[in-house]
Amino acid sequence: MKNRETDILVIGGGAAGMAASLSASKQHKHVTLLERENDTGGVLNQCIHHGFGVQFYQEELTGPEFSTRLHGEMSEQNVEVICESYVRNLDVHEKIAEIFSPQGAYTIKAKSVVLATGARERPFGALLIPGDRPSGIFPAGLAQRFVNLENHLPGEKAIILGSGDIGLIMARRLHLEGMDVIGVVERLPYAGGLTRNVVQCLEDFEIPLYLSHTISEVRGSQRLEAVKMVKVDDSLNPIDGTEKWIEVDTLILSAGLIPHVEDFADEEALDPVNKGFIVSNTGETVYPGIFAAGNNVAIYDLVDYVAAEGWIAGKNAALYSEGNLNETRHIDIRRGKNVNVLVPNKLTTEEHLRIYLRLKEPIDEGKIIINELGIKKEFKYGVPSEMLQLTVNKTKLSKLLHDKDNITVEVIS
Repeated sequence: MKNRETDILVIGGGAAGMAASLSASKQHKHVTLLERENDTGGVLNQCIHHGFGVQFYQEELTGPEFSTRLHGEMSEQNVEVICESYVRNLDVHEKIAEIFSPQGAYTIKAKSVVLATGARERPFGALLIPGDRPSGIFPAGLAQRFVNLENHLPGEKAIILGSGDIGLIMARRLHLEGMDVIGVVERLPYAGGLTRNVVQCLEDFEIPLYLSHTISEVRGSQRLEAVKMVKVDDSLNPIDGTEKWIEVDTLILSAGLIPHVEDFADEEALDPVNKGFIVSNTGETVYPGIFAAGNNVAIYDLVDYVAAEGWIAGKNAALYSEGNLNETRHIDIRRGKNVNVLVPNKLTTEEHLRIYLRLKEPIDEGKIIINELGIKKEFKYGVPSEMLQLTVNKTKLSKLLHDKDNITVEVIS
């Protein structure tokens, strides 16, 4: 194998990876960015709708526009992009990656690494829905790729299981492309996506949203022919007598995303609730010099958050590479009342604290409270599908923390 070296190795060329590469390169570091597809951008390239960049660029962009903006800025910096590359192995202690790419097989040794591997869709098999196994069942992201990049419709008559953002967006997209969209089926009593997407993608096009419902069976020989929809109770169990067969040839799955971490981490490095990497507010994982950002840490609802965290991880990876990141003391960040997903997991005064959290259940009016820091932030309405955010300046942190070993984040009404 050929041996190569770089200052910063970034694995994954989506929003987090590109932002990390750009940030690190602005610190006058040589950055090598590895991307498995034939171009950078990740899922942004197939998200042709608006709604990206409002916070990161203070401008509303489509996914491809957001990706092109980042790629253009990277091209002006010292970033080497290697597409169609596969990371066979990463030694997180020595920071050596084994790579297969069109350039051949080789190793890259880095001073620090940023993992920006994103997330994958939950497959049909994981849902444990009984019935036949016909064609016509698509994860929402795959259906989006077919329509937006490959110009193929997945079918003629569709129903969507799960009301995550991509499912809502695909309901509108398939409707606009001429498919008959029967509706979106959600087992919870509230939508799983952003409120703006419920309004703009379903209500504006009179597409029904069936809350507290699920699909309990599929039927079809070669192609999907019908699905059985049923109401569920508060424990998410099917209610007898509410079953209804609906004839469709396409089932779109929007059943959630899973952080892509299994190729790079042991269980000790993962948060059991977020399902992603444990990170500090600098983006550093439990492995010194290994940083992570984006949907492999937790599933974010906005790409702006993903890019912002990628930027922070890249900046601090650059500082680490030159020995200027002093994370000698970490303070644990714990979940309190009504807090589910919580990022970051640890706190250091080397960086501002940006807390992202998801609620366990909806709340009309509430407060995010960190009693140890004397911080309260009020909000009007919160649902688990939309992240709440809280930022604390690092100068203020230094004054408030003193000798504390942990802080607890909780949400109360």
